[in-house]
Amino acid sequence: MGNLRRYYIPESIVFITQIVFKREPALGDPHNVDLLREVLHNVQDIHPFAMTAYVFLPDHFHIMIQPTGNSNFSQIMQSLKSNFTYIFKQRNEIRHPVRFWQRRFWDHVIRSEDDFARHLDYIHYNPVSHGLTSRPESWTDSSFINWRERGVYPEYWGWTLPDTLAELELTAYE
Repeated sequence: MGNLRRYYIPESIVFITQIVFKREPALGDPHNVDLLREVLHNVQDIHPFAMTAYVFLPDHFHIMIQPTGNSNFSQIMQSLKSNFTYIFKQRNEIRHPVRFWQRRFWDHVIRSEDDFARHLDYIHYNPVSHGLTSRPESWTDSSFINWRERGVYPEYWGWTLPDTLAELELTAYE
């Protein structure tokens, strides 16, 4: 693999995609999603960040985070992935090496309000685009309801392809 360059801009919000190794649907197990949530909260204590938005799907997740301490998003992701795998192995009494996550993750530094809105919509429409649900509010492993309660999304949003996503290749980040 070649050298990967990541850009760290202090106080920036970053959109991140992490895929499960070989796209196994391991996050389809509610226990693993609960563990992911638990580890995310623990990592926040070590490497402070604000969670802006998220969606957890069976074989990958998308998050938008804003590091708020001295750690960058790569350190946050390294901690998340290694701690999750360690605890996953403990809880499942696995003694041999396990690769739970794909090695790398995809990141995109949010550049503007429009860019933020597009990525927020992308996250919240993702379960619909994957055919996992017909309505974003039906997917419980997402921050959609929280954002709708804040007035960002009107009722019925995402029941059809949102205009903000119509021009995007919806699988671009997966």
